[in-house]
Amino acid sequence: MKSYLAAAVQLNSVPDLQKNLTQAEDLIELAVRKGAELVTLPENFSFLGDEAAKIAKAEEIHQASEQFIKTMAQRYQVTLLGGGYPTPAQTGKVYTTALLVAPNGQELSRYEKAHLFDVNLPDGNTYQESSNILAGKNLPSVYPSKDLGNLGISICYDVRFPELYRHLSQMGAQVLMVPAAFTAYTGKDHWQILLQARAVENTCYVVAPAQTGFHNARRQSHGHALIVDPWGVILADAGEEPGLAIAEINPSRLEQVRLQMPSLKHRVFL
Repeated sequence: MKSYLAAAVQLNSVPDLQKNLTQAEDLIELAVRKGAELVTLPENFSFLGDEAAKIAKAEEIHQASEQFIKTMAQRYQVTLLGGGYPTPAQTGKVYTTALLVAPNGQELSRYEKAHLFDVNLPDGNTYQESSNILAGKNLPSVYPSKDLGNLGISICYDVRFPELYRHLSQMGAQVLMVPAAFTAYTGKDHWQILLQARAVENTCYVVAPAQTGFHNARRQSHGHALIVDPWGVILADAGEEPGLAIAEINPSRLEQVRLQMPSLKHRVFL
């Protein structure tokens, strides 16, 4: 593993596939111009706002999203995470899939979101992902990149389930990717602290691309794409507008923190 720059892209995706992909490419290009070698896109990067429309167009969104991720990785010669898009299932529902692709366009890792966001929030918004989405049945894997380190994938609501990240750290993860579309209501209180907790308890870098702003008349995302170091320090914050959080992933810093705080070696209950 070498030192390199990682970018967490922040988007304001809407129910317009081509508009979203154009916005995403602009920010991928910007990240690469700034020197990023790992670029991550948030959950629902290609389509967000109207669930009925997403399900109706699921196959089109799926095919366009996967082709986009592979094309962008090759075009910009970057390792690219497409942080969440619908993959149709035989039941008529979809999985939310994250795909990690190498600069040559080769698929490196794939994960289907395991934890589904079924909540009634005090602001009056109700989210029932399980009505249209199937939960993935497999734990995410860790991809061992010689240059970028051991990369672990999760998606959004997963961040509330520390056992998933403990699995990733036990598998050797050094960089945890958390692409999200966190709601504005929950994000203001929980987003940053959850990401810092996952970084600290696993002594890993966390790269968390995000959605921001309104996606339709009611759905609003928190923004604040973040990169967090293994000590829990916020290295980069994209704020509330579309853009980038970009920061260095440094193996010396990772080693230093793990020597100073070797908590992964002190676990009693496995």
